Amino acid sequence: MRIVIKIGTSTLAYPNGRLNIRHTEELVKTFSDLQNAGHELMIVSSGAIGMGAGKMQIDRPQDMPTKQAAASVGQCELMYTYDRLFTAYNHTVGQILVTREDFNDARRLMNLENTLYRLLQLRVIPIINENDSVATEEIAVGDNDTMGALEEMAVALVAAKEEILEANRRDLDAARGKISDVMLDRLALTPTRLTEMAKGMREVAALPDPVGAVLRKIVRPNGLLIQKTAVPMGVIAIIYESRPNVTSDAAALALKAGSACVLRCGKEAWASCHAIVRALRRGLRQAGLPETAVSLIEDTTHASAQALMTADGLVDLLIPRGGPGLIRACVENATVPCIQTGTGICHIYVDKAADPDMAAAIVENAKTSRPSVCNAAEVCLVHRDIAAQFLPLLQRVLVEGRAAAGLTPVELRLDRRAAALIPGTAAGPDDFDTEFLDYKMAVAVVDSLNDAIDHIAAHSTHHSEAIVTADTAAAALFTACVDSAAVYVNASTRFTDGGEFGLGCEMGISTQKLHARGPMGLAELCSYKYIIQGNGQIRGGAVHKHTGGC
Repeated sequence: MRIVIKIGTSTLAYPNGRLNIRHTEELVKTFSDLQNAGHELMIVSSGAIGMGAGKMQIDRPQDMPTKQAAASVGQCELMYTYDRLFTAYNHTVGQILVTREDFNDARRLMNLENTLYRLLQLRVIPIINENDSVATEEIAVGDNDTMGALEEMAVALVAAKEEILEANRRDLDAARGKISDVMLDRLALTPTRLTEMAKGMREVAALPDPVGAVLRKIVRPNGLLIQKTAVPMGVIAIIYESRPNVTSDAAALALKAGSACVLRCGKEAWASCHAIVRALRRGLRQAGLPETAVSLIEDTTHASAQALMTADGLVDLLIPRGGPGLIRACVENATVPCIQTGTGICHIYVDKAADPDMAAAIVENAKTSRPSVCNAAEVCLVHRDIAAQFLPLLQRVLVEGRAAAGLTPVELRLDRRAAALIPGTAAGPDDFDTEFLDYKMAVAVVDSLNDAIDHIAAHSTHHSEAIVTADTAAAALFTACVDSAAVYVNASTRFTDGGEFGLGCEMGISTQKLHARGPMGLAELCSYKYIIQGNGQIRGGAVHKHTGGC
């Protein structure tokens, strides 16, 4: 078995950059046992800058030349340590220093792969490290220690479990009687949810680094090499309401994307979010990174939200996560770039060619698995040809079956044609334009697929919509014509989520079309610039080749 092991600075060294000898020796002993068992090991190691700074007895460098100098010293120290410790167990190590260009250039990548394969054949353990002494793009944001920092933050989050849960209990006690039970569930934290939050941070840590990725490469006839390259956004501000888990999600994504984040939570979640941020900052300190990379605004009044919306020159991107009032306020008042995240009036259309049992299971999941989230279904549209068969089944599943099981039944808000087939509440004039975030669902009967598409166009917030059908032509028309961030065929809308999409946790669900749409993961939190490499080209003239030294 081939095993690839990633080691960050915080694993090898103390915050002052000095080697943690005991810990490193234990790691090498474990790795040597794996090698002795016949496995092939590859070690991807950070730590050059941190260890170089420790060796030179200087503070962690901030400017690029000192970072490069520290990397040069630290790479020697790092390899000396690995060579000495592995030699004690009769294993040989080899150093491979890489830059991003080694992966972007096909010839260099082939050479790298050939070297790695040959080392493994010779039973040599490759130690792979970014060549930070020359690769300025890679260390502009932080010498490949983001993964280690996120791990330390996840560890600190779990370690602070009791502190965070106690703060959450205070928030819940203060909110009872003021918000609905469904919204209380949105506010609540449990040991399981905290574990999931830490898991989400680790999943983000394991994703490829987005910063520095070459998104497009163009070679012009005059020899210019043009590279569209991902760069950090800068400072990302997030205004959110009563979901404490957004705190760790936002911090992890912003840090991985090379940005700092400024968080402004709602007053209902203040104690919980404050405790979470304290834990995350402890993790940042442990990793040797500035704790100000994650900041929480203490003022939860409208004035602080307005200040963020108009913080020109200080905030590079504003992301609101909350109800329609918050989204509207940000879109209307923000003078900084703002991504419109959506309220979720999500529709499920049950086509005449649908499997009724499949449709009922999808609607039940989309409505009841967690009704307080934005990807929960709020509207069910049913083709007239299947309505008499499907609606009684739906009523049994969502109302009678849940009541018999001791669960909260769904209140069905029915249009005139649906009300003629099943019991329920007559739909009011606003029910098809309401994000209930509760055990309520608006239901209507439509004459055709085109009528369903027209209804969605008139009432959707362009978040997530689904069709249930066995007709591939109907599915194709639905996915082509419905203008939403996520359009499903025979699946629940509840999958519109960064984790479910394989993006790690998400910063929000964008319902706009420019820059980002749908779950916003790492790629959507980066900007880009064009880096153009020439050799003396001038517009309208000849190439004047550079002949001097570098």
